[in-house]
Amino acid sequence: MRTLIAYLSYSGNTEEVANHIETKLKGENLSVDRHQIGIDAPVDPAFYDYIFLGTFTWDRGATPDEVKDFVLEVGYKPNHVAVFGTGDTQFGGDELFCRAVDKLARFYHSRWNGLKIEQSPRGSQEERIDEWVEGVLQDAKSYA
Repeated sequence: MRTLIAYLSYSGNTEEVANHIETKLKGENLSVDRHQIGIDAPVDPAFYDYIFLGTFTWDRGATPDEVKDFVLEVGYKPNHVAVFGTGDTQFGGDELFCRAVDKLARFYHSRWNGLKIEQSPRGSQEERIDEWVEGVLQDAKSYA
């Protein structure tokens, strides 16, 4: 299975989650490419069996412009996008926490719940990442 991890990270938190996902996927002997949104050259999502899309939530629940631009570059809605992101409940509480993840998962009609991580993934949050990736892969195998 060819997988793409496309993500945007300013503080490094979302990148840390992307790194953890990459390690988990490679541990499953999957081919993994990374794409830093807003930095790397455009990619063709049609080349990938699964796309892991990572973002942070910006400006009281908004999706960052670079992520919106990435969505427009793709130009269509692949049906194999799993969304993850980081956020901080101190800015807007639970209602706005990782709202960009929810928006993107709805936009892509993702069959997986979005993964939401508070700030930087540590301890039990790393276990949540592992469980989420395992769930995506298990589900993906049933669709193969």
